[in-house]
Amino acid sequence: MVSRAAIVLLIGLLGMVYQATQLPPPNRSDEIEPSNGEIHVVSPRIRLGDGRYLAYRELGVPKEKAKHKIIIVHGFGSSKEMNFLAPQELIDELGVYLLHYDRAGYGESDPNPKRSLKSEVLDIQELADQLQLGPKFYVVGVSMGSYATWSCLKYIPHRLAGVALVAPVINYQWPSLPEKLIKEDYRRKLMRWAMWLAKYSPTLLHWWVTQKWLPSTSVIEKNPKFFNKRDIEILKMIPGFPMLTKEKLMEEDVFDTLRHDWMVAFGRWEFDPTELSNPFPQNSTLAHIWQGFEDKVVPSQIQRFVSEKLPWIRYHEVPDGGHLIIHYSGLCEAILRALLLGEENVSYKPRLSSTFVF
Repeated sequence: MVSRAAIVLLIGLLGMVYQATQLPPPNRSDEIEPSNGEIHVVSPRIRLGDGRYLAYRELGVPKEKAKHKIIIVHGFGSSKEMNFLAPQELIDELGVYLLHYDRAGYGESDPNPKRSLKSEVLDIQELADQLQLGPKFYVVGVSMGSYATWSCLKYIPHRLAGVALVAPVINYQWPSLPEKLIKEDYRRKLMRWAMWLAKYSPTLLHWWVTQKWLPSTSVIEKNPKFFNKRDIEILKMIPGFPMLTKEKLMEEDVFDTLRHDWMVAFGRWEFDPTELSNPFPQNSTLAHIWQGFEDKVVPSQIQRFVSEKLPWIRYHEVPDGGHLIIHYSGLCEAILRALLLGEENVSYKPRLSSTFVF
């Protein structure tokens, strides 16, 4: 039993690790390291109502002059240092203010032992209020950060000016997913095993992911089982990820943050996204999903099904795209033009038929 669980866990964790490859390593230029080796936090932070601190960084045009204010929600194993590769000229032209923040337990933000779908939303809302973003703002969720974006659509739709979900994760426990679509999907079984271990045997899970004889992330990141050709080319240009090293995973707070985040994303939700109501009935260009047709982590067939259940969401598909589409040249520009201007890039219109095998 342990041997089988260990094998399945290893494969399942690959799916966790790949998401972190979306982002460059955190830039620690804003930290001071004194002679005793301790790290002092110097990034701007807000204090939340429950006493936790949330760290953030601001990019784009000054907030006071911005026409559009966008909060970026990073994915698994990442941080506020993620890049959103839109051209500076476009950002200036459209008057875009970008707010990146460390989700609870990531980077320089305090952990939240009570993390939930709703707590992620409340963090976003309080961050927006304390930084005085106004009554409405945009939210862009990347990969596993999309579960917080779906939750915003559920719990604070009145605060949203628009949303974009980029390679959003699929939770196989959503009741609306038809059995015939997910029955043979091996990822569904992997999620079940990973969830069981994370919930009932975290000690075994911690021991397993810190074993020195396991493959390095450099090997995992180039595994064609999880990435298509274009993704692998992107991975050649991305350095390692400190939060997912065995040394960092040995730290209890790091391991607990990753485990709890995973359990919320793939555990039972209080709602099914496919049953959400349209918060933008007067405008058909304010909600978007961006998906890679060749994504081996989140099958495009399932993403299409979700989009078809929500006709008020515009579905865009990168024909030769894998899971790392956020890094593809031109995609962030297309996201901004679609979200803020309602422009449709014909290059990302979904194919009429699907033949990609998952």
